[in-house]
Amino acid sequence: MSTEHLLLIVEDDAAFARTLGRSFERRQYKVLHATHRDDVEAVLQQHTPTHAVVDLKLEGNTSGLSCVQLLHQHNPDMLIVVLTGFASINTAVEAIKLGACQYLAKPSNTDDIEAAFGHIAGASDVELTNRSTSIKTLEWERIHEVLAETDFNISEAARRLGMHRRTLARKLEKQRVK
Repeated sequence: MSTEHLLLIVEDDAAFARTLGRSFERRQYKVLHATHRDDVEAVLQQHTPTHAVVDLKLEGNTSGLSCVQLLHQHNPDMLIVVLTGFASINTAVEAIKLGACQYLAKPSNTDDIEAAFGHIAGASDVELTNRSTSIKTLEWERIHEVLAETDFNISEAARRLGMHRRTLARKLEKQRVK
């Protein structure tokens, strides 16, 4: 792989971003880092990344989906992978609609992300299961759908879901995928 690969990591966890960046540098990527949308805009004024890894939930409950949209508008050929510890079908669909090529749940490593960059086209041979969706899974997906609609504002999401804010916060703590 040549040095023509310029990777932008949009991640507010500095330790994770540093580790991921070093790992990609060993694979001959030039790595840039941003922690929020304003940083992404500043990077795009100077550079045109070929690849991006975007965390779905950024500092201050900001959605990484706005960064995905901005990156895709800047360069429609950019390969964008969304990483999240708060995976849901709704946010996965929105990420793909906005220009991401893949959506991965944390924990994901460099091998997973690089494989996702290479897996752009859909595959019709994915194994289908006969298992029905559980009530817990449906609840979890609905919670994340509302969280995405409210830009991860827990108080507003709880109001829309008809539950107490602390109840929602406890559910999110129990289900955290990191």
